[in-house]
Formats: sequence, structure tokens, C-alpha cells
Amino acid sequence: MVFGLGRKAKKDEASEPDDSLTAAESPEDAAAGSGVRANGPLDESEITSRDGYVDLGALLIAPSDGLQLRLEVEEATQRVVAVTLDLNGSSLQLQAFAAPKTEGLWDEIREQIGQSVGAQGGQVEEIEGSFGTELVAKLPAGLPDGSQGYRVARFVGVDGPRWFLRGVLGGPAALERAAAEPLEALFRQVVVIRGGSPMPPRDLLQLRLPKDAAATPPPSAAPQPAPAQPAPALQEPERGPETTQIG
Repeated sequence: MVFGLGRKAKKDEASEPDDSLTAAESPEDAAAGSGVRANGPLDESEITSRDGYVDLGALLIAPSDGLQLRLEVEEATQRVVAVTLDLNGSSLQLQAFAAPKTEGLWDEIREQIGQSVGAQGGQVEEIEGSFGTELVAKLPAGLPDGSQGYRVARFVGVDGPRWFLRGVLGGPAALERAAAEPLEALFRQVVVIRGGSPMPPRDLLQLRLPKDAAATPPPSAAPQPAPAQPAPALQEPERGPETTQIG
């Protein structure tokens, strides 16, 4: 697994940049958000150990053969605002947000995504998928030959205990269920670390580079043991291309 750092020009909120925040909530833990997370992702309270995961602060990611992770950095603040999982030519961008303890955010956020895409001349369609109601968004985009085409992204959202996790699938995974399956499996295994501090709903949960990230070890170096599979070797981070996004 390889790490890279990308750039992100604008501040992100749960649906689109610069969304306003609502009042802060109490720090008490809640049993669950709206909806049932039968298919994952998981809350920190639902695992017994962080061993075997890539620890990104607010998110724990299960390693997988061929998976590359890119942490996206907001230029103005230099904070990490998203992580993108690249696998088999498709991508899955992840962002976790604080949420109220008594209600979910996904219903409202879907509506806002639709408004944002429509304002840019695009179209959205609600579909029922592996994680409940999803959005498929199409935005006008120029093709290499100069003709006009569409850029497609599939939005999934899950409400958890005082958190909301948004995933944006791109590439073949946005259109083909078979291509999406490996990334959907990784999405189910994501663990969200909400923490106990009061936060305004829609505020991003803090991501960071793994503490054990280091230069690529020599080929003879043995991987560290983990309960499920070896932890990935991480390369020294370097800047990469900005991830295309809708919103």
C-alpha cells in the first residue's frame, strides 16, 4: 500500500464547501445514529483493537493488496481533509463529520448535493444501493477530443453514533457494481473514531498521517503481524494530483 499527499483548494463540509455549521452538541456518547449500519462502516465501540488497521486519526482503514491511499490537504490551512482509496482503477474518497446524537445528516445532505450539482448544469439520480439510498451525479466535462461528456460520481452516506461518513466513488466503480465491490467491501470495514469532545454538526473529524509512516523498507524487511493480515508498508508521502470531486 502506498501513501501520497494531494492538494485540495477549498474547505470541505459534509455536502459542499463552506457550508455553515450549527450549534455544538453535548459530548455524551449515543448508541446509534439514524438508520441501521448492518453493512458497516463501524464505530470505534464496535471493535476490540486497532491492530491491523492503517490509523489515520478519525478513520481506521483496513489494508488490502494493491490499495493506495492519498491524503488530501487543504492548501489554506494545510490540514488533511479527506483520504482517497485508489484500487483497480477506481477511487473512493472518504470524509467523516460530526453529527447530532439524535438524528442523521444523510437525508439533508443528499438534497444539498443535488442542488449543488444542478447549479453546475449536472444531473442527479437517487438509487437504492448497498448502503441504502445513494446518489449518482453527472456533471458536464470536456473530453480529450474536445467534445462534451459527463463526469460521474456515486455518493454514499452512512449515519453513525454522533458521526456521518461520506464516500464518493469515482472511475468504473461509479457506474459498475462489479467494479465497485472491492471498494464497497473496504467502506464496510472503515472504523470511525468520533472522540468525546463536543463538535458542531458537519465539522470535519480530524485526519492525519499515520504515526508509523516512514520511508519504504528494504525488500527483505518482514511485515508487522496483525490479526487479519499484515499491516501495509508505507512510503514517504509526496504530493500527488488533486482528486476530482463534485460539490
